[in-house]
Amino acid sequence: MKNIVVLVSGSGTNLQRIIDCTETGEIRNAKVSLVIADRECYGLARASKHHIDNVLIPRGKAFSDELEKIIPANTDLIVLAGFLSILKPEFCQKWDNKIINIHPSLLPKFGGKGMWGHHVHDAVIQAQEKESGATVHFVTSQIDEGGIILQGKVDVNSDDTAVSLAQKIHHIEYEIFPKAIDKVLNN
Repeated sequence: MKNIVVLVSGSGTNLQRIIDCTETGEIRNAKVSLVIADRECYGLARASKHHIDNVLIPRGKAFSDELEKIIPANTDLIVLAGFLSILKPEFCQKWDNKIINIHPSLLPKFGGKGMWGHHVHDAVIQAQEKESGATVHFVTSQIDEGGIILQGKVDVNSDDTAVSLAQKIHHIEYEIFPKAIDKVLNN
């Protein structure tokens, strides 16, 4: 059984999808063994409901150092699921090709510092893009620049708002995130 550590900052809907997919076998031969949050959030409650070990490490300069102390040595994959803190380059290098993230755009477009949540969707709409989507990628020391594992696309309609676009993209995230995790762990 492969061990997944999930890092969260929010409500944990992608975390819930990952948990569900490990239980149904859509993500094969794996379990979520630990959930770590960088702020009080519902993601921790979701972990508790499934009897998954979970811990809060407050944001700050020591976050990556504290994180390093509690990541189990037998971790096969670290998954950033709605995680908003930036990890130190040394942490990313140590776990090279073992950290993945989901981003709400078709990278390399609309990635990098400041590109999260509604900021991404606002930028896509302002640029009058015809499509957007989600990208699962490896995490490196450069924000949103790691190798792409999987992408899913949606049409951007002329009447879309940041809210409506976010809803469409969230459905794509649910679809591609488990597939990308399974691919990285089992291929």
